[in-house]
Amino acid sequence: MSRPVTRDDPFLSGPWRPWPMEGEIHDLAVVGEIPAELSGTLYRNGPNPQFDPRGDYHVFTGDGMIHAFQLEDGRAHYRNRWVRTPRFDLEREAGEALYASFDPRNDDPRTRGIPGGPANTNVVCHAGRLLALVEGGLPPVELDPDTLETRGIWDFHGTFYRPMAPEVARALGVEAPDGRAPGVFTAHPKLDPESGQMLGFGYDLMAPYMIYYEVSADGRIQRSEEIDIGIPAMVHDFVTTRDHVVFPIFPATLRLERMREGRSVFAWEPGLGNRIGVMPRNGGAADMVWFEGDPSFAFHPLNAHTEGRRVIAELAQYPTLPIPADGNDLGRGPVEARLVRWTLDLDGGGLKEEPLDDRSIEFPRLDERFAGLDYRYGFAAGEGDVLRGMRSILRYDVRSGECRAHRCGAADCVSEPIFVPRRADSPEGEGFLLSVVHRGEEQRSDLLILDAEQPEAEALATVQLPHAVPLGFHGNWRPAT
Repeated sequence: MSRPVTRDDPFLSGPWRPWPMEGEIHDLAVVGEIPAELSGTLYRNGPNPQFDPRGDYHVFTGDGMIHAFQLEDGRAHYRNRWVRTPRFDLEREAGEALYASFDPRNDDPRTRGIPGGPANTNVVCHAGRLLALVEGGLPPVELDPDTLETRGIWDFHGTFYRPMAPEVARALGVEAPDGRAPGVFTAHPKLDPESGQMLGFGYDLMAPYMIYYEVSADGRIQRSEEIDIGIPAMVHDFVTTRDHVVFPIFPATLRLERMREGRSVFAWEPGLGNRIGVMPRNGGAADMVWFEGDPSFAFHPLNAHTEGRRVIAELAQYPTLPIPADGNDLGRGPVEARLVRWTLDLDGGGLKEEPLDDRSIEFPRLDERFAGLDYRYGFAAGEGDVLRGMRSILRYDVRSGECRAHRCGAADCVSEPIFVPRRADSPEGEGFLLSVVHRGEEQRSDLLILDAEQPEAEALATVQLPHAVPLGFHGNWRPAT
């Protein structure tokens, strides 16, 4: 057990309050009946600082904790553990927080040379491995899928290293012997349902700023492609199709020169506008087609597919950067995303943006068997503020525009809905939605299991936890083997 965090901070209280214990609970109480087809484990990652944070705190920087719900034979079991990153171990030994949230200049001197990434954003299964991911400062961290014990940094069978300029290594406090450092990998890789490949990227502070990766089904880097995106931008996510890779470059920048001037490295520069790069998967950076648009921001796309010479993508788009940075004055006020469609005409027709719904949404997901392909159904958390809590689980028909909603109580906060097909060969969208729900009035959490075809109906099952799981980010389902 870690010391409870006591600071009066909205990101350390209410639905974000850290849970100070690791452990397991067997045979959780279930209201309703867990469908017999659900046999496997839901993993969910999110921020859970083990100590009172150093300086200002944001949920993007809390230590990663994995929450796992194992479902089998109508029974439910729970386990949670922190991800043991180099940062976590250093602070555990010191007995206090040593890393500042966004400004490494405020880190304790003891952190020098120890990467500060918290591995708190996503948890994915690939090549028989369970990987905790964060987008910057730390490669993937492998976990034991049964016990959640940390196995260590995963380097894709020794194939995951990148050149690093000495200036960048010094600025980030990273050791880079022989000019090489562990690669940086997105928290949002895409799993190709046809090839079994994992597609990803990493971004950097120095030109060419981005590297695209293709990872084989057995977990080796097959291809890396340097891409000059023009600016040192924060690129949280991307989207792929059977034929293309789409890189959305928003004007959220990370400039070392600002740090040298004593300012934040992170800024919002709306004058740069949006640039969206589309690269053919059978080509390279030289084949990239670029599109320009008005400034906006998106953390997460829903999906994309290619139709002839058009690439069509749906995403949760904000009017501006929804987090504090030089160049905006948002503080911690609400900024809401809406579901929009981009149509990118590769024959010179430009970019078309089309709003699809006026509800606030975040954490869009789909039936992953249709990732990158023509599809119909998407799911999201909605009808609220992502940092203060979404109240509903939404199901979209992106062809007809229909939206169905499962609404929880006014004090409840839902998390990202994960789709699980009823059977491996079930039609698209036939299956279940799993979402961890924070019950505000009771200060505890449930795992909600809905019929994905009728999410507005009463839950098929509610798995009840006696304690609260803090709001988090992303997760995935691993079927039983």
